[in-house]
Amino acid sequence: MVTHRRATFTLLVLPLALATGCDKVPLLAPTGSVITLMPSAFTVSLNSELSITATVIENGVSSGGSGSNTTRAGSGTPVQNGTLVTFTTTIGRIEPSEARTHNGQVTVKLITGTTSGNPTITAYSGGASTTNKDISIGTAAVKGISVSATPQTLPAAGGSSQITATVGDTGGGPLGGIPVNFTATKGSVSPSSAVTDGNGVATVTLTTSATTDVTATTGQPVVSGKITITVNPPGIKSFTASTNATTSGAAVTFTVTPSDGVTLSNVRVNFGDGRSTDLGLIAAAATAPHTYCSPGSYTAVATASDTLGGTSSLNTTVIIGALPVTLNQPSPAVGSPVTFTAGGTTSAQVSRYVWAFDDGTPETTTTAPQIVHTFTTRGLKTIRVDVFGVSGCQIGTATATVDVQ
Repeated sequence: MVTHRRATFTLLVLPLALATGCDKVPLLAPTGSVITLMPSAFTVSLNSELSITATVIENGVSSGGSGSNTTRAGSGTPVQNGTLVTFTTTIGRIEPSEARTHNGQVTVKLITGTTSGNPTITAYSGGASTTNKDISIGTAAVKGISVSATPQTLPAAGGSSQITATVGDTGGGPLGGIPVNFTATKGSVSPSSAVTDGNGVATVTLTTSATTDVTATTGQPVVSGKITITVNPPGIKSFTASTNATTSGAAVTFTVTPSDGVTLSNVRVNFGDGRSTDLGLIAAAATAPHTYCSPGSYTAVATASDTLGGTSSLNTTVIIGALPVTLNQPSPAVGSPVTFTAGGTTSAQVSRYVWAFDDGTPETTTTAPQIVHTFTTRGLKTIRVDVFGVSGCQIGTATATVDVQ
């Protein structure tokens, strides 16, 4: 009776031990199986991921990427569910590194880091294995780069422009996490390098005062793109005066000439004496006439505004001397008309002459440089003439003393 019970115990324990031993042995692809790797894309950004599907077929035909097993014709039956497939990669990592099939397939992810290149991805199970070298990571995936600028044209004084480089793969899709280097033939770029965002875009700022080419480079081998940012020529080509030395009241004509091909939205001419004028929109030489009221040295400045909002200026200096006004000195007699004439004003633009006599008569204004006057008393008399220009200011004066008999 004791022996029977011991035999029963042994028979019950043996199957449990066998079952436990089988769970520890992984299910692998049988001999003759074929593994095919199918990535969801052949390019991937740095610090990104893509899916890779492995199909395991018993006696199947390989149709995977480069390095796959020699094909073998057969029924093409998926391996048993739960077949373990192990993955490795030379760049990045595979998650999970081991996975079990369902309907002959398993999907894992290639997680990229900061290293660019073409990884060798291997999948194996039992005696079956395959490799794929068709995936490009990071700069190795770059096939094109386009560069744009906002704005692409700067005013004459220069300024800043936002430079944008868009990095794409073979299919034109954006690549993120790609370092792009920027160089400029003039001015400066800040920062000198930038990393593309999820849309494949890297942005920097150009500051320049001269027309420049900006080049963006990336990739292995190097892929580059270039754009030209134009700085408008100085708005004013020349600013001149018809004369650089004259007298008060004489006409001075200032001429503003725009640079070739430049349209100026306005030119303000400051004459240096507190007065100025706006010429408005000009695309060709324009003039600004002016008369100075007083002697002195004046610096006139022309400030141009171009259609981009930029400004530029030029200046010129004119020397203004006193208007040499003279007054004749006749010998008048009481009760007899006498003519007084102002001289030295022919070079000036005169609007009127104002005459003053110290014999009690009121001031008299004439447009001509002469006046007829009659004295009613004897003695020394002083006559003054003030000359006024077309701008309304006094441009000269002269006095004379006569002895009335």
